[in-house]
Amino acid sequence: MENKYRFFKRDISWLSFNYRVLLEAEDENLPLYERINFISIYTSNLEEFYKVRVADQIALAMGLVRDEASTAEDAAETLAEINKEVKRQGLQRKSIYKNLILPEMRKQKIIFYQNRQEVEPVHVPFISNFFREEIFPFLQPVPARRDKFHTFIRDNRLYMAIRLKPKNKERDPYEYFYFKLPYSKVPRFIELPKSNGYYYLMFIEDIIKMNVDYLFPGYDVDSQYCFKISRDADIYIDDVITRPGAENEMADQLKMKVSKRKIGAVCRFVYDSFMPQDFLECLSKALDIDSKEWVPGDRHLNLEDLSSLPCPRPELKSVHKPGPLKLSNLKERGSVFRRVNRHDLLLFYPYHSFNHFIDFLYEAVHDPACKEIMLTQYRVAENSAVINTLIAAAQNGKKVTVFVELKARFDEENNLTTAKMMEAAGIHIIFSIPKLKVHAKVALVLRRDKEGKLLRSYGYISTGNFNEDTARVYADAGLFVTNPTLINDLHNLFLVLQRKVEQPVFKSLLVARFNLIPCLKKMIQNEIRLAQVGLGGRIILKMNALQDPLMIEELYKASEAGVQIDLIVRGICCLIPGQEFSRNIRITRIVDSFLEHARVWYFGNNGRPRVFLGSPDWMRRNLYRRIEAVTPVLQRDTKQQLIDMLDIELKDNVKACWIDENLQNNFKIPAPGEERIRSQYAFYEYLRKRKDQD
Repeated sequence: MENKYRFFKRDISWLSFNYRVLLEAEDENLPLYERINFISIYTSNLEEFYKVRVADQIALAMGLVRDEASTAEDAAETLAEINKEVKRQGLQRKSIYKNLILPEMRKQKIIFYQNRQEVEPVHVPFISNFFREEIFPFLQPVPARRDKFHTFIRDNRLYMAIRLKPKNKERDPYEYFYFKLPYSKVPRFIELPKSNGYYYLMFIEDIIKMNVDYLFPGYDVDSQYCFKISRDADIYIDDVITRPGAENEMADQLKMKVSKRKIGAVCRFVYDSFMPQDFLECLSKALDIDSKEWVPGDRHLNLEDLSSLPCPRPELKSVHKPGPLKLSNLKERGSVFRRVNRHDLLLFYPYHSFNHFIDFLYEAVHDPACKEIMLTQYRVAENSAVINTLIAAAQNGKKVTVFVELKARFDEENNLTTAKMMEAAGIHIIFSIPKLKVHAKVALVLRRDKEGKLLRSYGYISTGNFNEDTARVYADAGLFVTNPTLINDLHNLFLVLQRKVEQPVFKSLLVARFNLIPCLKKMIQNEIRLAQVGLGGRIILKMNALQDPLMIEELYKASEAGVQIDLIVRGICCLIPGQEFSRNIRITRIVDSFLEHARVWYFGNNGRPRVFLGSPDWMRRNLYRRIEAVTPVLQRDTKQQLIDMLDIELKDNVKACWIDENLQNNFKIPAPGEERIRSQYAFYEYLRKRKDQD
């Protein structure tokens, strides 16, 4: 029987989110360089999207892989839709950059040359000298010929292709060369001498174009254009760990496959859209590029580099972001243990200082009763304070166990490095579980008396990674608890990760692949029953992505029963609002100074709300192919903080959008006289006012 419900395509929904990121570059209320940075973020996001998602769709369309939920024909159709939407967004990005950003830079007395025709005579000698002294030594042209073995084209690096003829030999055919731009040796953006109170900038490729004749003496240069390649960056790790003691096999295999990521199959060939067709075809043949991978781009590619654009004045770059709060009774290394003994402690990053969690670990290092520390590692900062503190704990005689997820995409090498460092310090390392990713963000401190009897212990469940760098920009929540049932559940979870328990019983903690989905369905069904008897069902779900069809169907059914549902979903949302079966569902997307990353779920329960926080989004991968952990928030005051946060976010009318049935981002425009609420800053004020109460 055909499903009566419909869903947005995952990849098209993601493009809607990334377009919302781009729209921040239009916001004239933001500092100029913050707007420029959003163009950088948009471009960087799109690059990763092509390397992973588009590469997957290409492989599926070619029949190289299989997917239960999609056919080769589906993938080909999706690729066509992706290309159409990316092209549409590309035109918008060009318009924002050309018609809004560059004129505003000029108003601020910053001239950013976009081509050699704009260059004023006063700068020509400097540019010529700079080219010869700083750039020329690093240029290595290679002939682009079909009959010649070509130099390997590196992933996401800029190259320039040149078309030329020998001087005085007009009848000779064109010759083609290409070379990699050397901005690993020379900055991408060159600061030129100031003139008449103006600050001047120029792309390195435009400096090269102005002086390319110097590179090819004896030739007349016809034209030159930049191009780049995106390569498939997804890697598949065969789960070869089949016996005790074979854990290092996965690490060795992963090392080998990560090293091959940079030579993955081409999934996108981006070129200057002004490149003539015959030039494009000749270059593609020389480099073995299929026309299916052609993606026309700007004159200047790799605009993610704009994040490093030199800025002459701090006020053009600085955004007044609120500094992290330190709770009054935890300042100067106040005891986190004593604070949590009195009441569960809920921290919101980056509004609260992540140092409180570091202090929590530091306190465990020096607590004589602390015998054991356990923690999961998915993504950590380089030179991580968390890892350094765990090493100190091991050196102080504590038993420290860390589960390291080697398959965290793009963090594989960092996780391998930190795992080796911890292992050398005496920390017990558990590597990835075959066929699963462990995405749970949990820590456990076990305390015992001299006889080994368990004393009051401490657990921590978070929506974000143990990463002090991302904790400054990702909006997450973490909960410290001492509840014995939760402590026991966390201990059971770590026993599962150590393969010591196969069928655990979790009494409070919700864990994906064990009890998470049945519990979620049960709570949704409860709200349906309440709505059906006139007691008003209510659900609020905050997450990064909503994609699993089965869980979306549960929400559709709840909507049809009259349950009022608000979804606060930053990224992918495959649920379609505005339909008869979704008439009671509203979708809000918030993009602002911080990256919304928390997963918080509210079920009204007839005035006795149940609130949860944890690591999973409602994606198929999270719910079925990962170990995720979600905790109920049990204490009334702590629960109310999360409810207040959700309420503030639903009232946002500055940075929030409604997502409609066409995947459009519709800004919530305040009515005349209505208070303007920018939720991230409003919530910071909420926490600032109550910080002394904690």
